[in-house]
Amino acid sequence: MSESSRFLPGRRAALAALCAAGLQLALPGSARAEDAPVAAAPTAWNSLNAEEQKVLGKYSGKWDSLPAEQQQRLLRGTRRWMSMSPEQRERAKARYERWQQLTPEQKDLARQRWHRYRELAPEQQARVREGYRNFKKLTPEQRRKLRERWQNATPEERQRWLERRRQHRERAAAPRP
Repeated sequence: MSESSRFLPGRRAALAALCAAGLQLALPGSARAEDAPVAAAPTAWNSLNAEEQKVLGKYSGKWDSLPAEQQQRLLRGTRRWMSMSPEQRERAKARYERWQQLTPEQKDLARQRWHRYRELAPEQQARVREGYRNFKKLTPEQRRKLRERWQNATPEERQRWLERRRQHRERAAAPRP
């Protein structure tokens, strides 16, 4: 493995960004732009179907008093949940449980990284996802060493490495004669 392919600092950021992305999917009340809009929030608990009522059971006594916006978010999350396969639900539950274990500072950092990821151009997001896939292929020991190496690098070493990576990407993207 070459020096530059073993030492990818973007992989840690990619991991955090993708974890945050996964966590957003796991949060039942989180809204996403690609969610289908709910025409209008139900005005009564009785207007929900039986499966929706089951998923939203903890809100049964207070549903009618919730703000319409919150009802819509909860209903979108419920419908997204109901459309998941059992495997997807298990993964979402695991992500949600990991999210719940984070400190408020860790949650804030994950949100910041998620927002930074969402602001990237699509090709940059693709590079982050590819870096994450490559990172996941490493053994736990290789990941630990990579993190350690990045954390122990001086700012100058990090900058030199980033410059080499940029040059490598440019060469790889350049048309070949």
